[in-house]
Amino acid sequence: MLTQLQTKRLITARSLADKFNVTTRTIYRDIKTLEQAGVPILTEEGKGYTLMEGYKMPPVMFSESQANALILAEQLVLKNKDASFIRDYTEAIDKVKAVLRQSEKEKANLLADRTRFEQNINRERNSNNISQVQYALTNFYLMSIDYINENNKTSNRIVEPFALISTTENWLLIAWCRLRNAFRYFRLDRITKMKVLPEKFEQHKMTLQEYFDKFY
Repeated sequence: MLTQLQTKRLITARSLADKFNVTTRTIYRDIKTLEQAGVPILTEEGKGYTLMEGYKMPPVMFSESQANALILAEQLVLKNKDASFIRDYTEAIDKVKAVLRQSEKEKANLLADRTRFEQNINRERNSNNISQVQYALTNFYLMSIDYINENNKTSNRIVEPFALISTTENWLLIAWCRLRNAFRYFRLDRITKMKVLPEKFEQHKMTLQEYFDKFY
């Protein structure tokens, strides 16, 4: 339950009950037990529970099957065409390996060495932008991009990043384009220059599914 409380800023008793297949009454009792044990859980009436800012849990230990799942996912990530995404994920996996027990670490390294997906190592990397885009998207910063369209014409756009979509060949950025005054798709491999601007924009109040329902 502590792990679940750390994954989101707010989490409801109902979602916790569904996660662990118990009643909300059980969740209320368990929350009270954690509070009595000194865990600083805050309750926002009508919204849910959150951990006090700054509270740190002891290092999370992974089971062997959980660690193996992450190692397997790393091989899938290596098929991706964005270099920054691959770099960030492999660095994160290194940190996961660092907290494994020695026996688990050896097994994880063996699995990584013995697992391959077809053509996953030497594929061409055609973008290096995902890390910057993710940062701008989650912090609501405007971005300035130089973009080459399908007619090979370059234009500068100021965009409000909204979502990222992975296709079989490319990453697509969905963003509000201030030049066109509308949402547009941008292939990351066609962005020749990118800069995260210090100016913030107002968050678009819809989910990705709501975007699809509205525009498609």
